[in-house]
Amino acid sequence: MTTPPSGRTAQDEELTAYASAVGAYVLWGFLPLYYLFLHAVPAEQLVAQRIVWSVVLVGAVLAVVRRLDEVVAVFTDPGRLWRLALSATILAANWLIFIIGIDAHRVLEISFGYFINPLVSVALGTVFLGERLSRGQQLAVAISMVAIALQAWGLGSFPWISLALAFSFGTYGLIRKTVSVGAAPGLLVEAVVLAPIALGYLVWQDIEGVLVFGPGIGMMAVIAASGVVTALPLILFARGVRGLPLTTIGILQYFAPSLHFVLAIVVFGEPLDPMRLASFALIWLSLAVFTRDLLRKRARALEAARNPVV
Repeated sequence: MTTPPSGRTAQDEELTAYASAVGAYVLWGFLPLYYLFLHAVPAEQLVAQRIVWSVVLVGAVLAVVRRLDEVVAVFTDPGRLWRLALSATILAANWLIFIIGIDAHRVLEISFGYFINPLVSVALGTVFLGERLSRGQQLAVAISMVAIALQAWGLGSFPWISLALAFSFGTYGLIRKTVSVGAAPGLLVEAVVLAPIALGYLVWQDIEGVLVFGPGIGMMAVIAASGVVTALPLILFARGVRGLPLTTIGILQYFAPSLHFVLAIVVFGEPLDPMRLASFALIWLSLAVFTRDLLRKRARALEAARNPVV
C-alpha cells in the first residue's frame, strides 16, 4: 500500500483517486460533444490529428515529470514494442469508428457498445487468458447476447458500431494487460509508432488541398486540443486506478456510456423505439448481475484477507 504524502490521510488519497476516476469517465462521456463541434473535419483527419497532437502533449508531460526513459526502454525491447504497435493500430481503429458513429448521429450505438465492453473483456479473458467465468458472469454474458440480438432487431441491421467499439477496446485492453508499461508512456509509444503514418496522411491531404483546419486560428486550436482530449482523461484514469480497487473502477466505467446515452437522446435527437429500449434494459440487467458478482468477489477477498486460513 502506498504511503500517503505528508499531511494527507489515506481517506484524502482515496477521495482524490475517486474524483480522478470519475473525472476521467465524465470527460470520456462528453467526448461526443467535442467531435460534434468538429463535424466538418473528416473522421480520418481527426484521428491523424489526434495521434500527432498526442505525441506533442503526452511527450511534453512525460518530459516534465522525467519519465521519457520509460518510453526509450520500450523502443529497445522488441517484445513490448510490437505488442504496443498492434495495440496502437487497434486503438486508432477504435477512435475512427467512434468518430464515424458521432458523425452519423449513431451515439446510441456507441453507448450500447461501451455498456457491453466490460462483458466483452470478460469473454476475451476466458478465451485468451484462460480465466474462468463465474456463474454470475455466465448469466451476465448470456443476457447481453439477447440484448445484442434485440439491438440488431431494433436497428433493422447488424449493430456493427456497437460491437466494433466493444471488441476493439476490449482487445486493446487485453493487449495492454500483457505489456509492462505505464499508461502515459504506453500511450506515447503507441502515438509515436503511428505518427509517421498520421503525418504522412496529413501532408498528403494538404498537397491534395483537402486538409481541413477550419476558418481561423480558433478552429486550429480546437483541433490541436485533441491532444488534451486524449491525454487528460488517461492521466486522471491512471491516478484513479492507482488508488481505488478495480471493483470500484469497474463500476465507475458505466459513467461514460450513461452520458453517451443521455447525449444521444437530448443533444443528437436520436429515437429510442421500444425494441431498442428493451435491448438497453437487458444490458443494464446484465451489468447489474455482473456488478453484483464483482462486489461479492470483492467482499469474499476482503473477508479472506481479514481471516486468513492458518
